[in-house]
Amino acid sequence: MRKNSLKLISLTILAIISILLYAFYDIKGGFDYAFPRRVLKITAMIVTGVAISYATVVFQTITQNRILTPSVMGMDSMYGVVQTLIYFFAGSMSIWVVNKYLNFGAAIVAMVLFALILYRFLFRSDKHPIYLLLLIGMIIGTLLGSLVTFLQVIIDPVEYLSLQSMLFASFTKVKAELLYIAIVILIASFVYGFRIMTKLDVMSLGRENAMNLGINYDRMVMNILILSSVLIATSTALVGPITFFGLIVANLSYQFLVTYKHSVLILGASLISIIALVGGQFLVEHILELRTTLSVIINFVGGVYFIYLLLKESRAAR
Repeated sequence: MRKNSLKLISLTILAIISILLYAFYDIKGGFDYAFPRRVLKITAMIVTGVAISYATVVFQTITQNRILTPSVMGMDSMYGVVQTLIYFFAGSMSIWVVNKYLNFGAAIVAMVLFALILYRFLFRSDKHPIYLLLLIGMIIGTLLGSLVTFLQVIIDPVEYLSLQSMLFASFTKVKAELLYIAIVILIASFVYGFRIMTKLDVMSLGRENAMNLGINYDRMVMNILILSSVLIATSTALVGPITFFGLIVANLSYQFLVTYKHSVLILGASLISIIALVGGQFLVEHILELRTTLSVIINFVGGVYFIYLLLKESRAAR
């Protein structure tokens, strides 16, 4: 426990250094103009990172493996489907696009319903092996992606250009009007999450053991799945989809902090996510001079890491 405390302190120091570097390094022009905008982006990155970290760790607890994430199972793709359908049938000037709150609400409702369908058919029993779940997740993601591509081909070109900005993660164009709602959702989620933290520790023992220890397993899985989908929808609506980010930070937390306690794992994953997002955005803006985007780097590294985890799981099963 003491070792983990020292590790968490180290991660906290790195996160603070990353935040201070991004906030104050090389401010050009008026400080009063540039600094508030940097603080806005830092806040968005912190909210996004913490939301994805929490959602991924609890999702992996209820699915009993460390490869599946909400994004891998197609929840990010569902966000793309919702936005494309809105633009296709209503247009970029409709109230569902202009009113960010309605757009945000529609994305959350659709992703929660999608999560409930996944729960109903896939996660309610332990009969499905991980590779079948991965295969189903990839098929769902491909199917939804194909639907989005088909609609984008026949959509009006002007609407298509407007839609593109919604479907790619960007930390330079933060939706400020949604940031306050995202913070409220994150705080409410953590208040609920703090109350069930010990139950999550028990649920990591498996369905039968958790039920023997007095946990209403099916009800908890339903609540956690809804919570996870709301957090992923919140982060996605705020900055756009980042497919493999949750996979990276959650598994790094498992490896760096060897413990079963979700309070430590979630805190560690959140700190790692802040370092990766804020520090990564600092490198993209000041070292790489915006020649690429952070989401491209994350998805590339995450894709390679995903393949590594699959190969590692395959060798362990032999």
